[in-house]
This record gives sequence, structure tokens and C-alpha cells, in this order.
Amino acid sequence: MKRYLLDTSALLTPRDDEPGAARVSEVLQQAAKGKARCYGCIMSLMEGLYRVWRDKTEASSRLAYQQCLELPLEWVRDSDALLIKAAEMKALYSLSLADGWVAACTLEQGATLIHKDPEFHALPLEQEALPVKNQKIEREIICWPGLCRFYCNKGAISRP
Repeated sequence: MKRYLLDTSALLTPRDDEPGAARVSEVLQQAAKGKARCYGCIMSLMEGLYRVWRDKTEASSRLAYQQCLELPLEWVRDSDALLIKAAEMKALYSLSLADGWVAACTLEQGATLIHKDPEFHALPLEQEALPVKNQKIEREIICWPGLCRFYCNKGAISRP
């Protein structure tokens, strides 16, 4: 079964109706149907919480946090082995602290990292880079209902 780990940048893509939102929805739908396993790093929960808080309100961020917990993701939390792997990634590569944890979680789960962050390109892990904001996309945006409730502020169509 295919395994994916969604970076914070991927999780927030539908919120701003950015390129790649359809791919994030597709992966989440696969997970909901049991055709793939999806993971998220605990650091992505924290990043999402503070980013929505900063962009909107504390109440909005807490709602977004709860809605992230409802997504068909398994949240990878800390362990001694994960801490050591995250420290290794941070020591060997030019990564933010959060990205070091995300990379370690991806490796620990044997997953493909889905992201928009150029810092990850140099890492020795399977990855799928989503298009960045200034790249034109041809795909229709299909939102995952759990994300649409909070993130989609552009009126995207929600499809189960």
C-alpha cells in the first residue's frame, strides 16, 4: 500500500486555493478509502495552528487544529528514535527545525513526502513536490471535505 506524509505546506494548500490542492485531496481520498496510508508530523500540527492563528484568530486556529485531527491521517508523534533521526536530518542538511522533524517522520514511515518546500529537494527520501503559487496548473480543484470546512475560502467544490 502506498504511504504518504503531508508536509505543512501540503496541508495548507487547500486553505489558500493554491496549485496542488487537487493532489492533496486525491491523496486524502485514497487514505479515506483504505487505498493508501497518510501521515502527518506532529510539527505540522503546530505549524498549522500558529499559521492560522497568525493569519486569522486563535479560535480559527483551534478549529483548524481539530479539523486536522479529523482527516484520514495518522499523526506521527515523538519518540527517542524519531528525535535522533530529526537531529541527524537537521545536522546534515540545511533545514528548519520543523522540516527536520518532517523529514525524520517521512523516513520512519517509509513514506513519500508531499510538499512545496525547496529545502526538501536535497534530501535522500522519496518525495513529490507540489507546484508553487506562481506555477500554472491545469487541474480542477477538488477539496477534501474536512479541509473545505475551514480552509477553502475561494468557494471550491467539495467532493467526497
